[in-house]
Amino acid sequence: MANILIIDDSPTDVRVLTTLLERAGHQVASVGNAEEGIERVRSAPPALVIMDVIMPGMNGFQATRTLTRDPATAEVPIVMITTKAMETDRVWGLRQGARAFITKPVNEGELLACINQLLASAA
Repeated sequence: MANILIIDDSPTDVRVLTTLLERAGHQVASVGNAEEGIERVRSAPPALVIMDVIMPGMNGFQATRTLTRDPATAEVPIVMITTKAMETDRVWGLRQGARAFITKPVNEGELLACINQLLASAA
């Protein structure tokens, strides 16, 4: 399957997402902040990034914008997963370059369908 990078500062959320993705056959790595995530994507681009929004330091909106505006990483699809459920947050996330915006708690079927669609369109 695919190499997926999770950028999230919550160990609990990382564990839940990792379990779900590995059960679906994906290889998963994770980092706990946006700055480290950007460096990881630049040094070893994954097939897809799952990005939290609320993190200390640089937030997920800023990190998504940084990655999608860099020609070296612009093609890596980003799925934002967050507790921020306002429509304005969804629109802003998509405007920063995210390919999908999912609110927590994550519906496993919705997330896997979204990932499969993004990976298929990137292939």
